[in-house]
Amino acid sequence: MLNNITIMGRLTRDPELRRTPSGVAVTSFSLAVDRDYVPEGQERGTDFIDCVAWRNTAEFIEKYFSKGSMAVVYGRLQVRNYTDKDGNKRRASEINVERIYFGDSKRKEESVKDEPSEYDAYGQSNEMEDYGSIVGEDKDFPF
Repeated sequence: MLNNITIMGRLTRDPELRRTPSGVAVTSFSLAVDRDYVPEGQERGTDFIDCVAWRNTAEFIEKYFSKGSMAVVYGRLQVRNYTDKDGNKRRASEINVERIYFGDSKRKEESVKDEPSEYDAYGQSNEMEDYGSIVGEDKDFPF
């Protein structure tokens, strides 16, 4: 079976990091995602999609994302049933986040929570190695 979903939107609130009784990190947040289709004479619709992330991904999101941040989320749709405090049966749909990417660049005047400039979501360095110049000192091309 195939269950993959990719969405891009803005966080509607700061993500909240919590821990399970066994110490596993979990964070939940919602993304506001604009609809592609705009009926003539109407405003663009927006969907508010709940997301949940676990372990290192949860800690990464809590550290580097905040309300208003643009994010690209890749994961799987998860539907769960539960009973609310009044005894009513409820159903919740959410995205279980597997990967998250920055959807916009950091503005210079904006102060965001220690946003990394040289690392991606997996802690990999984005710095380019300096292999020297292809063009020589006299600006002649070597070919």
